[in-house]
Amino acid sequence: MSLPKAVLLDRDGVINFDSPDYILTPEQWEPIPGSLEAIAKLTQQAIPVAICSNQSGLGRGMMEEEIFRAIHAKMILAIENAGGMISHAGYCPHSPDDGCSCRKPLPGLIEEALEALDLSADEVIMIGDSTRDIEAAHAAGVDSLLVQSGYGNAEMILQRSLVINPEIKAYPDLAAAVDAILETN
Repeated sequence: MSLPKAVLLDRDGVINFDSPDYILTPEQWEPIPGSLEAIAKLTQQAIPVAICSNQSGLGRGMMEEEIFRAIHAKMILAIENAGGMISHAGYCPHSPDDGCSCRKPLPGLIEEALEALDLSADEVIMIGDSTRDIEAAHAAGVDSLLVQSGYGNAEMILQRSLVINPEIKAYPDLAAAVDAILETN
């Protein structure tokens, strides 16, 4: 794998611990060990990082926009304190029934990030923890890596992801995935 010009990340299950009950307060947002440092490594290599995350808790009325912004601010501060930077943050605020084009597995969030970063699909890589992430990357023509730090059956997610991308590589977490990206170059 060649060094990407940018890395796109899902949020919940990749940067921070996920929950089947959603992350609904700043207090519930907790980084996965090594994830903040992994983003900092990319930043130090001048590789922009963008977030592409479904946040249907907003569309489902489970949290107010103000609370969402507080969670986001906590994450950005933690990333910056670790030496990292987020160049673009895209979120789908819609519920699954809204029929939007940005909710993964559709490619809208990834296409938005590509436009914001002024890059083409073959210049970036998407790192996600779910089949939806891998499907969205595939639909956008973006290569992808799988991390197994989200909730759910990691082996089943890997098997489903292999159907979409037979050459996908899986790593325990973002730190291991970023190390693999940087070590191969």
